[in-house]
Amino acid sequence: MRRAERLFQIIQLLRRSTRPLTGAVLAAELEVSLRTVYRDIAALMAQRVPITGEAGFGYLLADDYDMPPLMLTQVELEAIVLGAQWVAGRGDPLLSPAAHDVLAKIATVIPAHLRAYVMEPSTGVPPRLAPMEDAVDTATLRDAIRSRSKLRLQYCAEDGTRTERTVWPVILGYSDTNRILIAWCELRQAFRHFRTDRMVAVETLDESIPEPKSDLNRRREAWRAAELGKSP
Repeated sequence: MRRAERLFQIIQLLRRSTRPLTGAVLAAELEVSLRTVYRDIAALMAQRVPITGEAGFGYLLADDYDMPPLMLTQVELEAIVLGAQWVAGRGDPLLSPAAHDVLAKIATVIPAHLRAYVMEPSTGVPPRLAPMEDAVDTATLRDAIRSRSKLRLQYCAEDGTRTERTVWPVILGYSDTNRILIAWCELRQAFRHFRTDRMVAVETLDESIPEPKSDLNRRREAWRAAELGKSP
């Protein structure tokens, strides 16, 4: 690994960590000596990269540090292209064209020698054989998640039974076969999965989710852990 690439990788490692990383951890990740890491950290600090910490205690990168957004490696480009291909193939009326637009923008501004990684990728996802069909606009669900607004759902169960639910939307998940809203259900007083293709109607209520986002997320993680524990 060239030194310039190593310096960039150190910044990336520090950026994605929420805790101080010691020189030993960085050295193991980069497969270099501890002395090399200390020299690289000193070089980055000399270039006014806002790294705090010291040898033996670990290093942190300031939260507000802003790197040029398109300093992307070949592997990062392949990851972006693969993810965009998957999103584009899910048939979401807003996200699918947006995924194509993202790739077009990236291809326009990256250096010429990297353009083939976007235009002629070496990885890909299989095409969907059948489109996802929803009776509701998934943009409404995403907007409610962002604004932390309650939703009223008219929902059809697998056996055809229809119910009305008031829910606190948390996340809209995508799989190869359908879209699923994960939400706290006021009726069941528990988290539930709601397939968007079984939603008959959805209404955004003029009511905010009363529980702080951090508390709701903790409860969701506990529920998720319990659900995974049920798996065989």
